[in-house]
Amino acid sequence: MADRSKTLPLTRESVRSAHSLIEPYIHRTPVLTSTTLSDLSSTPQTHKSLVGTPFEGQEPARPNINLFFKCENYQRIGAFKSRGAFHALGRLSDEEVKKGVVTHSSGNHAQALALAARTRGIPAYIVMPTISTPSKIAATKGYGAEVIFSGSTSEEREAVVHDVIKRTGAILVPPYDHPHIILGQGTMALEFEDQVREMVEDRPELSVHRPQDRDTTTNGEANGMKNAHSSKRKGGKLDAVIAPCGGGGMLSGIATALHCTGTHVFGAEPFFQGADDAKRGLAAHQRIESVKTLTIADGLRTPVGEIPWTVISDPEKVRGVYAVSEEQIKAAMRFVLERMKVFVEPSAVVGLAVVLFDEGFRRMVEREGGVEGWDVGVVLSGGNTTMEAIAKLFEVDEGRAERQEGKVGMRGERVAENVAG
Repeated sequence: MADRSKTLPLTRESVRSAHSLIEPYIHRTPVLTSTTLSDLSSTPQTHKSLVGTPFEGQEPARPNINLFFKCENYQRIGAFKSRGAFHALGRLSDEEVKKGVVTHSSGNHAQALALAARTRGIPAYIVMPTISTPSKIAATKGYGAEVIFSGSTSEEREAVVHDVIKRTGAILVPPYDHPHIILGQGTMALEFEDQVREMVEDRPELSVHRPQDRDTTTNGEANGMKNAHSSKRKGGKLDAVIAPCGGGGMLSGIATALHCTGTHVFGAEPFFQGADDAKRGLAAHQRIESVKTLTIADGLRTPVGEIPWTVISDPEKVRGVYAVSEEQIKAAMRFVLERMKVFVEPSAVVGLAVVLFDEGFRRMVEREGGVEGWDVGVVLSGGNTTMEAIAKLFEVDEGRAERQEGKVGMRGERVAENVAG
């Protein structure tokens, strides 16, 4: 993209400026709550579930957690990426974009840039791995972009991008490794703050920091007044936000937007086949430059970029990054689909999976939140998947499926039964 010396600094004020620029082109996505998932998050895990972990044989954590979900699956193109794409394109001059824009992406940034380019009336060239989800490829083409296929690693994708630039003269708009992308993604955090505050002002019971009932005794009244004052101070302010981390543009943007606000920021990623490069990089104090994984969280199959790393590796901005298994991702996805009735892709739920299943995270909330607990914001980053992909993800053997769906007689025969709906 343009000379980085001309880009905005990575500050909260720059995120506000980005939001003002892109507001006409994006949705203010809703924030939802779920009593069921908040209760599940606050329920101790079983001893059996801790077998094979560093916490085996110990008492499970008992955190008190209320969840707020920022639903970026309802964003334009079905994912948060529209924010960064519209912001990055909005900062480029007509002269810079006259020959079009190019990027590499597994799907969501591809669609976002294709939409932003079509809105501005310029060509878009999108390099996509051959293993990209077919629905994302089709959607990218549907926005008018020319799709060029590549291998699945960052190195392979970047090599094809270089060839496209030589052929077309298009300007690169990277999927995550640029300040203007980061600032654009961070705009969701500003909305998240405002929306939670408005929700809790209207319904204080949504927060763990709601005013407590006062006792009838003098001491009880004093304690009640103290609790009410504390809740008034805290109520409506998220204690933490957890977001998926792939290239790191969203996580670093959220961390930039929430820096010095008192809200802790955490990242979440899969660990299948080394997809947890951010977590491993933090442990090694060095960015991991290459990742090759076929995790079901296909939007997170990429290493953290150089610029996002400068934010994510700063403990004052990102408290930590946690990693979850494929089965934990599937379990979290099932909860969101079945309990919240919200359509999401696997990458979107890694943050929820951490809250539900990572004992280290849960112990931290119990320790730091105490009896009162934490209000935790979870970013559902996108919903670009298909019914076919979900069915394949959760497919069961035919015999088991029959017994889940119908009544089986004593001799194993299927029996029709009228059941009130």
